[in-house]
Amino acid sequence: MSAPALVESSVVERVLESALSRGGDFAEVFVEDRSTSSAMLDQRKVEELSSGRDRGAGIRVVVGETTGFAHTANLSEKGLLAAAQAAAAVAREGGGGVREIALSTLRDYPTTAAIEPGDVDKAKKIELLLHADDVARSEGSAITQVQVGLGDSTRRFLVANSEGVFASDHQVRTRFNVICVALGDTGMQTGYRPVAGTRGFEILTNEAVEEAARGAARQAITKLDARPAPSGDLPVVLAGGSGGILFHEACGHGLEADAVLKDASVYAGKVGELVASPLVTLVDDGTVRGEWGYLAIDDEGRPSARNVLIKDGVLTDYMWDYLRSQKEGRASSGNGRRQSYQHLPMVRMTNTYLLEGTSDADEIVAQTPYGVYVAQLGGGQVNTATGDFVFGMTSAFLIEDGKITTPLRDCNLIGNGPDILKKVDAVATDFSMTPGTCGKDGQSVPVGTGQATMRLTGVTIGGTAA
Repeated sequence: MSAPALVESSVVERVLESALSRGGDFAEVFVEDRSTSSAMLDQRKVEELSSGRDRGAGIRVVVGETTGFAHTANLSEKGLLAAAQAAAAVAREGGGGVREIALSTLRDYPTTAAIEPGDVDKAKKIELLLHADDVARSEGSAITQVQVGLGDSTRRFLVANSEGVFASDHQVRTRFNVICVALGDTGMQTGYRPVAGTRGFEILTNEAVEEAARGAARQAITKLDARPAPSGDLPVVLAGGSGGILFHEACGHGLEADAVLKDASVYAGKVGELVASPLVTLVDDGTVRGEWGYLAIDDEGRPSARNVLIKDGVLTDYMWDYLRSQKEGRASSGNGRRQSYQHLPMVRMTNTYLLEGTSDADEIVAQTPYGVYVAQLGGGQVNTATGDFVFGMTSAFLIEDGKITTPLRDCNLIGNGPDILKKVDAVATDFSMTPGTCGKDGQSVPVGTGQATMRLTGVTIGGTAA
């Protein structure tokens, strides 16, 4: 049984009519009700146990190339009409009058969560954090600090527009992470492991929690033996799941239509051209059920889709939201996303990944005489106009004589997105995904990234070894 509508359809229709009453090409109402909770354990002390709720609506009116936007926390008809008139104030010309809106039948998408996090007792959540702490510390006395975090969000939203779109979704996301600090003769080192998905509390099984705790602790302990990384241009093997963020940042943002249409992307005007190794097929796919970037519909009410951006090395398409797609006379690709009702939607990625290949992961390493094996990438930054990027490596090892050997201290990968895509010369079958948060123009949204183990023939390593 679905929850009652956030706002009645008759009220939404009147608000849209009011939004267009001063002249306008397009109007949209986005209503959101979001509940969040979080808990954090630091050194076996509960440092945070909080919850919150935010409700409101954002209304936009488009007149030619101009967009008017207003948001309000008042979901009464009076409050919504006031916001609609504020957004419509940009319509200084036009015929005015009344434009009748006929919404389609509501498309209501149920949650994918089996256990709503809000239904789980807080004591059970704390018990889970303490268990992760115990497991992490059991890996060795070198572990001197453990921090465990748990967060969840339940987001219901409704979106309607003057073209008749009328849809709602119920999104539940759950995230758990463990950070460990190990102390040794070489100083302190950290390890990190997340568990996350667009699912409910059911993802936090004992097995998943223990695996994250052990993984974070072992990573920190292993790095105690790390030595300075070599500098220079070297072959790099990216472990399955670890390198997706590299392609998200270095290539994905340049394939978002807003950057392309502003000619601020290195990929502008290159559809149909070979832009990558023939081993590269890059996909943005909001339909991957349960992954961190999963969407039933985007924040403009369009069904999420699987969009192939690069196929066998050839650029095939970009990602599109409503406004950019209308300008080009094509359909949206379901990539219109916003942080909350207080923000305008823009072109954003969902789950962006490279398809798996046919090679064996171990063989890729064995066939690399000397290079760097990246088990986990950290944060990075990219210039979408040029494709130049810098990424931190939080877990990396030297490859010597085809074997993974010495752990390396944190260092950087430096390169260029289009150049990196052309240097992929082997892709394995061990595909996996990693959750993340993508920031763009002041807005953050959950995304997934992924790939199988792959080798890049040469990347600049910003190491510290002489």
